[in-house]
Amino acid sequence: MTKNPIILGIETSCDETSVSIIQDDECGIPKILSNVISSQTDIHKEFGGVVPELAARSHVEKINIIAKKALKESGIKLDKISAIAATAGPGLIICLSVGLNFGKALASSLNVPFIGVNHLEGHALSPKLHNKLDYPYLLLLISGGHSQFLRVNELNDYTRLGTTIDDALGEAFDKTAKLLDIEFPGGPKLEEFAKKGNSNRFDLPKPIINKGGCNLSFAGLKTAILKITRNISSQKEKYDLAASFQKTIEDILYIKTKIAFDEFLKNFPVKERTFIVAGGVAANNGIRKKLIQVSDENHFVSIFPDLKLCGDNAAMIAMVGLEKFKKKRFDNLDLPSNPRLALDKKAKFLKGAGVQL
Repeated sequence: MTKNPIILGIETSCDETSVSIIQDDECGIPKILSNVISSQTDIHKEFGGVVPELAARSHVEKINIIAKKALKESGIKLDKISAIAATAGPGLIICLSVGLNFGKALASSLNVPFIGVNHLEGHALSPKLHNKLDYPYLLLLISGGHSQFLRVNELNDYTRLGTTIDDALGEAFDKTAKLLDIEFPGGPKLEEFAKKGNSNRFDLPKPIINKGGCNLSFAGLKTAILKITRNISSQKEKYDLAASFQKTIEDILYIKTKIAFDEFLKNFPVKERTFIVAGGVAANNGIRKKLIQVSDENHFVSIFPDLKLCGDNAAMIAMVGLEKFKKKRFDNLDLPSNPRLALDKKAKFLKGAGVQL
């Protein structure tokens, strides 16, 4: 095995085109030599959301340029790359295919191992880019498409403790922002809106707060926001509603995280209480503070990725690639993309009407 292997990671699961190069280090924390991310905000802004066909076209146009830029910034020549890692799922299939096929072609031309990566596992391991972490640990994954509590047993071994039965938290943020006329992408901007309002102005619902263990639900909250926005007009009222929404989310996560702590400790004895929060919504400062509070109160050490690594990026894909490379877990070049790739493949599907909690 190559000493201090160098991994090139590729991420195109949605609307970010990203290529990163990382190198293993004896200290246990890899070096990020480059992490180039090209966003498509301007392309999708007029539609108020991501248009898959336009996103895929942009990936095709940019992927080679972004890869060259990542190599230039890293100072690494292609012949020094130890392996290629690319997101295989979940995500938009026509977007996944761009990065996956580019990665396969590059691995084949360089005659190096190819590694398909679960995008969610990238988020789960993203704190390893700045922290030494030992398994197992509790993970809260909160992003635009996923909201889950999971026990991370080891690489590629997850036990889901709770999930959303309807909307993901990031989706709830995005749709609430849209109802408040916050320009796309509104979710990340909603917290700034909230800082100008009265968080006690509106009493919003907390769905399944007293049942379902640490499962989550945000659809009813989103519906409540929709009904309220039909009857408000002033900017002050919008600020107040944003603040009330932010506070409600913080309260929900506080309560559900306490339950997740109990589930984690009850079912799986551990020596260290480590709580990782990852995904795009982990960049929300109010949520960070609330989760640090509940962690401190319950004697868990809370760890978050660097803010630059909360959203979709290729460094986290390269991180998983590095872990798999060390264990020689390589994939064939016929590996298909999987838009519904899960972390816990044994977990029960919990979405839609009639879900039993």
